[in-house]
Parts: sequence; structure tokens; C-alpha cells
Amino acid sequence: MMQEIMQRGPIACGIDATPEFDSHSGHGVFVNPTPTVYDDINHIISVVGWGTYNGTKFWWVRNSWGSAWGENGFVKVERGVNMIQIEADCAWAVPEDTWTADKRHKLPTETVAEINAQKAKSEGFLKPKKTQMYGRVPFTGIENQWKQGQRFEDVPAWEALKDAKMPDNLDWRDINGVNYASWNKNQHIPQYCGSCWAQGPTSSLADRFNILLGMTGSFTPVGLSAQYIINFKVGGGNCTAGGEPADVWTYAYTNGIVDSSCQQYTAKDFVGTPGPMQVCKDCTWPPCPANQTDFS
Repeated sequence: MMQEIMQRGPIACGIDATPEFDSHSGHGVFVNPTPTVYDDINHIISVVGWGTYNGTKFWWVRNSWGSAWGENGFVKVERGVNMIQIEADCAWAVPEDTWTADKRHKLPTETVAEINAQKAKSEGFLKPKKTQMYGRVPFTGIENQWKQGQRFEDVPAWEALKDAKMPDNLDWRDINGVNYASWNKNQHIPQYCGSCWAQGPTSSLADRFNILLGMTGSFTPVGLSAQYIINFKVGGGNCTAGGEPADVWTYAYTNGIVDSSCQQYTAKDFVGTPGPMQVCKDCTWPPCPANQTDFS
């Protein structure tokens, strides 16, 4: 986990969101207060870094329950003991640089120069590779099991950086004074929606685009639309039964994900067959086409 986060940025992980985790509001490291056998993964979060607090090693975790939860939406979770299964089931996607290789997305020369200058300041961090492949973190040597057809990176981060010394602290919200993290979300506004399976992957992938772009003054931080993923029922996922983050990666690889300006988060499943309005909403008022705004 540490090698992948250090090399390319935040990742999405499944956890067992216990009642104690649900109600956590402290600023210390989350350690389940009673001995628990974690036998369920029922929530997806993203891990943006790590550190040590009062002698306890922890992961910096971004949740999708709004800034009123935890420490402005984040929480420190004990590291190295598979607390609430956080080290057992993690996944990620790697953005591919198409804007400098493809004229359709080509950036101005001066913008590319700014990006390269910013990257040059981030000593100790490897530049993201140009690949769309993705993988899963191995835990305690267990062999990875993936659906047929899913792709691995040629050289996983834990192999590329196996001899590298990991820093004691890393937080992608503050790398040399730069915040590469996308903004916090609340999956339950305006109503309850079990969309963590879409929130964690889109947040961590947006972070990775911010890292790849360099977060210079020429860019607005990237935000990717979780509602778009819900609209198209990616992998059969929805607000009621949840979904699988790996399906989000697969869908992103094949179809892409629109930015947040295209789809306001409504915390609702779309009823019917999604059309262009569920990709990127564009209409004059009044009204938007009724048959393209049917949410249950």
C-alpha cells in the first residue's frame, strides 16, 4: 500500500465500518475499543497517506460522510494490523497522459512547462507512468485474485519501490505545501445513498489526476462525477445495494468518467435507460427534457 500511495497517489480501500467507526468523532487514531473479528467489507474509503500519532502508526483516511464526521471528513486508522480490514482489499487506477500525446487534448506549451517545473520540485516522488492499467494491493503475501480480463501494471509499485525507504509521514493534502486532494464529499446529501463504492474510486482517481497534472496555477482541481457512475448502474451498483469499486475502474478504462460539472450529485438512482443528459447535462430553461430527468 505505502509504495503505491507514495508513487502515484491515494487508493480506494474496503473496510468493515463497525458501529464504533460510524460514530467516531475524535482526533486520535481510530482503534476499535473492543476485540472484533472483522468478517465483512461494507464500506469504501480512500487512503491519502500515513503517519504516527502519540506512538501509534496510522493511515490517513478520507471518508464520504461530509466534513462534520471525524476530522473534517478524515480519520486516522491504526496502521499495520489490518484494522477494520483496511489493508485487505484496496484498489486503484492509474491516469494515462493523453493530453500531451493526443492533439485532441494537447495542452498549451507554456502549460506543459509549468507542469514539468512543478513536478521537478517534488523530489523523492516518482512521476506517474503513462498507463491505464490497475491493480490490487497484496496483503500478507496472499495471491491476488481478479476477474478475467482485468489488467495489471507491468511493474507494480511494491516491486518498483521495494528497496526504497518509505517516509515516516506522507499526506497528499500537503506535499511541499501543495494540496493534491480533491474535495470532500457527502454521499448522503440530499438523502441517504449507499454510493461509497462510487465515491472512493472517483475521489482517489481525481487525486491522481491532480498529481499527474501538477496542480499548477493553470488548473482547477479535478473532480470526477460519482453520480455519472450511479446513473449508468456501473457493475449493477446502486444507492441501495452498493457496488464494486473494481467495476468503476473497468468502466473508467473503457468509457471514461465525466467531471463533476456535468452531473450534480443527487444521491438517487436513475430510472430508465441513461441518455446524453445523464452523461453531461446540457439544456435551456424551461424545461430540461422530462424523459431525461427521471430519478426515483
